[in-house]
Amino acid sequence: MTKFARLDRLPPYVFATVNKIKMEARHAGKDIIDLGMGNPDLGTPRHIVDKLVEAAQKPPNHRYSASMGITRLRLAISDWYKRRFDVDVDPDSEAIVTIGVKEGLSHLVLVTIRPGDVVFTPNPTYPIHPYSAIIAGGDVRGIPVGPGCDFFENLINATKQTWPRPKVLIISYPHNPTTEVVDLDFFQKIVDFAKDNNMLVIHDFAYADLTFDDYKAPSFLQAKGAKDVGVEFFSLSKSYSMAGWRVGFCVGNPETIAALKRIKSYLDYGVFQPIQIASIIALNGPQECVQEIRDTYRERRDALISGLHRIGWEIKSPKGTMFVWGKIPDQYLHMGSVEFAKFLINETQVAVSPGLGFGEYGDNYVRFALIENPMRINQAVRGIRKVM
Repeated sequence: MTKFARLDRLPPYVFATVNKIKMEARHAGKDIIDLGMGNPDLGTPRHIVDKLVEAAQKPPNHRYSASMGITRLRLAISDWYKRRFDVDVDPDSEAIVTIGVKEGLSHLVLVTIRPGDVVFTPNPTYPIHPYSAIIAGGDVRGIPVGPGCDFFENLINATKQTWPRPKVLIISYPHNPTTEVVDLDFFQKIVDFAKDNNMLVIHDFAYADLTFDDYKAPSFLQAKGAKDVGVEFFSLSKSYSMAGWRVGFCVGNPETIAALKRIKSYLDYGVFQPIQIASIIALNGPQECVQEIRDTYRERRDALISGLHRIGWEIKSPKGTMFVWGKIPDQYLHMGSVEFAKFLINETQVAVSPGLGFGEYGDNYVRFALIENPMRINQAVRGIRKVM
């Protein structure tokens, strides 16, 4: 008898191998510049922290909260969507607060599919996208995404070749790890395609605000009929540098929101109420902090891209996310991403994420996270120069 049946279908954690090498190097006294895990290093803006402290001083806020989120936060979410994207969101039936995107998305998939149902996700992609379906007992089909790929064309071909028909499509733009971006016409094609194929769309919009070079990321819900076929998740982790606070939300199709609300009512009592109150201030308060965070990541992106170009590693400058997705230099391509990432730690003292950790179609790439200041990034480039 298998004790932990749901773990049987989860592969070994690819990043663990690289993390082990990184920790061993640090224990040996080496100064490892960690551009691997996408863990924001910027502090949460002061006015948001101050509101958290104020709310935490009040004993009534220490009680169980509502699993779908307090009313004032759902109103703030609705107002934020109207201001940002001119999208109307009913705070009672079309919005729900989640404990970050990972929790909300994985619980939504859990309540949406039955064992054997097919879920489409990009490949490579953020690991919870495919693994939420695997944990729920579904079957995953990876749709190639990234440089040189036409994701929509690949989606059409995969649908023709798949039986049973896919039930859910999970997408995310700006995309982690490939940094691909899309326009509103793309989302309209996705909506029309989902209607034709009776498919639920889940859009992970975590990097909505981390965009550069005059590019503005559209919301999936801006597409005509989007609420008929799907929902969109947003996280405060990146836009407001609140990664450890674990707060996000899901908006869109009322029936889907109701399903997520019901499953969450069995599983949690919601986010700590002072965090929700501070999140209201984040969404409704001054937004200059978002621009400052965006400018910081743009400066880091420019430092890394220009530095790598100087040493002969040509990588396209991304228009979104807090990452850089780089194809492994030709002379090391035979190694694959895991061995190349280990090689970089040992030879250059720079840690990156192997592309294989995001899916088999990512094995020719590594991902740099922009979580160090420009001085440290330039130091990393000097280290990488040794092997170029």
